[in-house]
Amino acid sequence: MSHKLPKPLVFSDMDGTLLTSDKQMSDATWTMLDELARRGIEFVPCTGRPLSGVFEAILAHPAVHYAVCANGASVWQLDEDVPTDASRATRILSRPLDRAIAHRVHSIAAGHDVTFDIFADGRCFLPRSLYTRLDEFCGGDPHIAASLKRTRTPIDMDIDSKIDEAEVLERIAMYWHDSADRDAIVAALDTLEGIEVTRSYAMNIEVMAGGATKGTALAWLCGHLGEPLADAWAFGDNINDIPMLQVAGHGTAMINAEPEDREAAGAITEYDNDHDGVARAIMAALA
Repeated sequence: MSHKLPKPLVFSDMDGTLLTSDKQMSDATWTMLDELARRGIEFVPCTGRPLSGVFEAILAHPAVHYAVCANGASVWQLDEDVPTDASRATRILSRPLDRAIAHRVHSIAAGHDVTFDIFADGRCFLPRSLYTRLDEFCGGDPHIAASLKRTRTPIDMDIDSKIDEAEVLERIAMYWHDSADRDAIVAALDTLEGIEVTRSYAMNIEVMAGGATKGTALAWLCGHLGEPLADAWAFGDNINDIPMLQVAGHGTAMINAEPEDREAAGAITEYDNDHDGVARAIMAALA
C-alpha cells in the first residue's frame, strides 16, 4: 500500500467490504470518509444494492456525490440539496435489463424454490409471499436476513406485472437454499444471450444486462469525471466485485474476499471487513 493518492476516485463495495459483518460502519471508516472529504477525494459506494438500499448516512457524507448501484446497471448523481433522498437523485448511466429477458428469467426461476427480486427504479421489489420467507434463504445469518428485509419492498402484484410496470429494470436476484435449484437455474441462464450472471453472496444468483458490471460503471464514471482509471481505487470481496478490481488502477481485494477476487486484484488488504480493512488501506495510502 505504498502508492500515494493524487486525486483519485475511491470505489468500494459495501457488504463484506466497507460494512462489518453485522452491517455497520465503524468509527475508523467514518474517520476515513472525513479525511477523503477534507482532501476533496470522491468516495463512491459501488454495490449490488439499489440506491434506496445505501445507508442515508453514507449518502449524506460530504465525500459522497455518486453511487454505482445494482452491480453497475445504474450510476446515480445525488441531489445537491437532499442527497439522502434517493427519489431526487439523477440516473446518469443506465444499462437496463430487457423486459423480455426478465420474463424469461422468471420463467426459469418459476420451477424452483427461490426468491425473485426485481431491482427497478432505484428500489428492490419482491412478492410478499417471498418477502415473508427471506429468513429461509440467508444461510442462517440474521444480519443478512435483516439487511435483505430492510432493502426490499414487498409487493402484492405478480412478478410479470411488476416487470412490465417498472420504468427502468436494473437487475434480478434469486436466493436459493438447495444447490440443485442453483445449478439448474445457472445452466438455463447459460443458454440466454445478452446477460451478465454473477453473485454477491454464496446463496444467490444475480442477473444484469450484458455489459452491466461494476467494472464498466467504474470505468464510465472515471471518464465522466475526467479522472484516470490508473488512479482509481476499488475494494471488494465477492464475485460481482471482480470486474472493478480488474479495471481500477489499484484494485484491492479484502483479505476475507473470495479466492477469485484475491487472484484478480493487484493487492489484498491486511485486515478484514470487521477490522477496518478499507479504512486502514486508504489511510495508509494517504499518509
